[in-house]
Amino acid sequence: MTQIIPKDYHPTLSVRDTEAAIVFIREHFQAILSESLNLQRMSAPMFVEKSTGLNDNLNGIERPVAFDMLAKPGATIEVVHSLAKWKRLALKRYGFGMHEGLYTNMNAIRRDEELDNFHSIYVDQWDWEKIITKEERTEATLKATVEEIFAAIKQIEHEVTKRYPGSTYHLPDKVTFVTSQELEDRWPDLTPDEREREITKKEKAVFLMKIGDKLKRSGKPHDGRAPDYDDWQLNGDLLFWYEPLDTRMEISSMGIRVSEESLRDQLAKAGCEDRASLPFHQMLLKGDLPYTIGGGIGQSRLCMLLLGKAHIGEVQASVWPEEMVKIYEAAGARFL
Repeated sequence: MTQIIPKDYHPTLSVRDTEAAIVFIREHFQAILSESLNLQRMSAPMFVEKSTGLNDNLNGIERPVAFDMLAKPGATIEVVHSLAKWKRLALKRYGFGMHEGLYTNMNAIRRDEELDNFHSIYVDQWDWEKIITKEERTEATLKATVEEIFAAIKQIEHEVTKRYPGSTYHLPDKVTFVTSQELEDRWPDLTPDEREREITKKEKAVFLMKIGDKLKRSGKPHDGRAPDYDDWQLNGDLLFWYEPLDTRMEISSMGIRVSEESLRDQLAKAGCEDRASLPFHQMLLKGDLPYTIGGGIGQSRLCMLLLGKAHIGEVQASVWPEEMVKIYEAAGARFL
């Protein structure tokens, strides 16, 4: 995505008021989410051992921040990209029962991220995961969970509006479901990003499903997805149309997680069969892990969306090119 410089941008909250609003949103939304999905707050790692296979490989080309440690010679430690796999293992290790789940504050470093209004090398999100039955690995389960998350976002929007009247960006009242194949069929000559923009501008809130597998016309995936956590037939992204920047914003990526069968199939399609020998993947293939649904919800992005901010740097402290900071601050954005 290219940089979008806002025109006539006049934020209504000062930096200190923005910080107070961020605390309010984070504390209240996680309480709403945990109650809605029956989730318990748990502690989570900032880094894992590379040899476990627990780190999120994203598209397979991003470089994790890695280091060694004095107390464990020979081991490579990686800062997490996300906790997609760790959460599923944690549900088993900590004895969670059917339809119980966990959520955690996930903090990651994505050093190869292309920076723009929504992307930073620092990623902060609520990572969550919940146990379901194998029979519940269906599109109906996925859609019902998306509706619960959407309702939680609408509830926090209402609370933020009461506390900060005149400073809240108002969201649509319903979410529309569509698949990546339906978008390609509808707009075959557009790029995946352009298709997302068109459908989100029209519907205002969209859950775009079935991301990762090859599309029929182009023979390419709509977008990259690691083959070893989401089931590509039962996943998706929650998108909102964001009028202050005249573009769409992704708030959440989530899905029903791979079964033994879909893991084998997706590893083969991605040419990553070697991962099957890693400890996490072995547990999954042997049926030692629960069936789950889970995802991540961007904390800074949700704050940016609700507060009508022009750049994610206004709601999180990160590292930015000096020229970028100058351009946006000249347009009225105050970086933290």
